Amino acid sequence: MNAPAHPPQPQATPATSLLKTLGLVSTVCGLIIVGAYQGTYDAAAANRRLALERTVFKVIPAAKSMAEWQATPQGIRPAGGEAVAGAVKFYVAYDAAGVLAGIAAEGAAKGYADTVRILYGYSPACQCITGFGLVASKETPGIGDKIVTDKAFLANFEALDVKLNAELSALANEVKAVKHGTKANPWQIDAIAGATVTSRAVGKAINDSAQQLLPKLLPEMEKLQKKES
Repeated sequence: MNAPAHPPQPQATPATSLLKTLGLVSTVCGLIIVGAYQGTYDAAAANRRLALERTVFKVIPAAKSMAEWQATPQGIRPAGGEAVAGAVKFYVAYDAAGVLAGIAAEGAAKGYADTVRILYGYSPACQCITGFGLVASKETPGIGDKIVTDKAFLANFEALDVKLNAELSALANEVKAVKHGTKANPWQIDAIAGATVTSRAVGKAINDSAQQLLPKLLPEMEKLQKKES
């Protein structure tokens, strides 16, 4: 009696063939990812630039154009070229006539859930903050996001005092948020009840940024009065 025939067994794929196939797939996927990144990089950069411009124009309503500058230990200069250690980036806003409308700069500080990043407007005429906008935040919806919807809180930034001391080396007074209803000085921020941590983050972001920027910026403000043609 003949033994039952066994079906042919599939030939095992050599390990080297599997490795070659995986390597090819990885290479193709990598090329696709790199190509997609390069293809969208310019568009993403343009969108970020547009979002930044909108925020600058929001905190400095008279602005019609802007230029990026940096404050370095050696003085202020247009941004670009080699990075300078200790440089602080800021944005110079001009009105329709090309006259200085204000300065905008970013600040960041730890909030309740994550880092709160803002952009604030500075007026050299009064040495005060005249507005701020939110750049990024993951604060609790309906609570932490009140910093951009609460009218009483936003009123803090109509003329928030950031004057320098007599030596022009630092702010004369620390900017900080205080308990709701206890604001007594123009450099204080009346915190939002129930969102004190986020309110304090805004105050610290402005204070830390202004302490770095303004002592370098104010002595050379004359350079920025007219838009460069």
